[in-house]
Amino acid sequence: MLTGSALTDRERAIVEAAPKQLLIGGRWRDPASGATFAVEDPSTGRPLCEVADAGPEDGLEALAAASAAQDAWAAHPPRERGEILRRAHETLIRRADDLALLMTLEMGKAVAESRAEILYAADFLRWFSEEAVRIDGSWTVAPSGAGRLVVMHQPVGPCVLVTPWNFPMAMGTRKVAPAIAAGCTMVVKPAQQTPLSMLELARVLEQAGLPAGVLNLVTTSSPGALVRPLLQDPRTRKLSFTGSTEVGRRLAEMSAGNLLRVSMELGGNAPFLVFEDADLDAAVEGAMVAKMRNIGEACTAANRFHVADSVADEFARRLAERMGALRMGRGSDPDTQVGPLIDDAGRGKVVDLVDDAVRRGARVLVGGAPVDGPGHFYAPEEIFGPVAPITRFRTEEEAIALANDTEYGLVAFVYTRDLSRAMRVVEALQTGMVGLNQGMVSNAAAPFGGVKQSGFGREGGHEGIREYLEVKYVAVAR
Repeated sequence: MLTGSALTDRERAIVEAAPKQLLIGGRWRDPASGATFAVEDPSTGRPLCEVADAGPEDGLEALAAASAAQDAWAAHPPRERGEILRRAHETLIRRADDLALLMTLEMGKAVAESRAEILYAADFLRWFSEEAVRIDGSWTVAPSGAGRLVVMHQPVGPCVLVTPWNFPMAMGTRKVAPAIAAGCTMVVKPAQQTPLSMLELARVLEQAGLPAGVLNLVTTSSPGALVRPLLQDPRTRKLSFTGSTEVGRRLAEMSAGNLLRVSMELGGNAPFLVFEDADLDAAVEGAMVAKMRNIGEACTAANRFHVADSVADEFARRLAERMGALRMGRGSDPDTQVGPLIDDAGRGKVVDLVDDAVRRGARVLVGGAPVDGPGHFYAPEEIFGPVAPITRFRTEEEAIALANDTEYGLVAFVYTRDLSRAMRVVEALQTGMVGLNQGMVSNAAAPFGGVKQSGFGREGGHEGIREYLEVKYVAVAR
């Protein structure tokens, strides 16, 4: 434990108890170099602790362990794969309060939101525990009648899973759970800013009975140097990445040499459409969820509010009032509604975006400035941050054009009480997901993912496990 981190006794105990080493081949160990890096508390800017700093040789050792365990794990009974996930689900529920506080300390979000994420993360473990025994195939008669066509689904093989900092537990279970259910082994590389939640998840799965080598976890301060040789190694058969579109493009290029199966959940620039017939109370409530969930640091966050001209002023007034009333503070304070941004670089991006908008004629209704003092706080106002820009539209066609005028296509939000309009707009939007009269789309039982520059592949739902399965066709002579 580093000094000067201003933690309570309970917070200190939770941080000290978290794993800090690499997990390779069922053994917790230090990296070959013995190096470590600091994990920062974004509410103070001070270090929480040090964790293992893996190098490329550690990553390759983790891949070797995953490769060695693959055949036995693929043959493991599906029911028992599901039972391991079910036991891990129960552990997350039982330990939700402590895991939530650990997440808040390393990521900054309000502890109530962290607890909601732990429960959401647990949902993926439960959902895919049920999917493990539902991997199906088919047996059909050839059209000529001369033979039989057998189709089966088999594990794709060792996977490299790269998770982001903004939902450090849920984005872990969203990848790890279907891999386990499908019979794939893996090397997991969590984000440098928030490794502690994933380290705890690895320990939970280990204690739930996951065999050695199935899940290998490497933390590092040099992700490019560690991941590149993994993607270039022929033992790797799949990459799943959640993060920025810029990094996703680079990883897709690295994956091309071995023609890896690739899943990408990338950036978003979500539009939030409010039509003149919308229930404004519901729209403002949905906007608060879509914008302020996770301090606005979510790929699904509403970044562009397009509001019908006749209700724009009233919507802006109500939204500014709600955002201005949010209580900012350290995430571990139970009264906090808005915590700090992840780091100073993240806050700097928000500052630059708002300053640029003001120079171009935008009017700040509330907040709109970094907060003095320790930590990486930014006052909510009306982007990967707590910023809600509002523009007007006059026609349905204009609203759709504004919403689609982006290279991204992850999610959109639509508020209207006209069913016919709702279906026209939903069908016209170029996104992988739509929230219709609700501000949140995330659900373990639904396929999460986008189109255009927001990526490809789906996580969650029945579709989620298919990303980890190869299709094999067998022609059977009669």
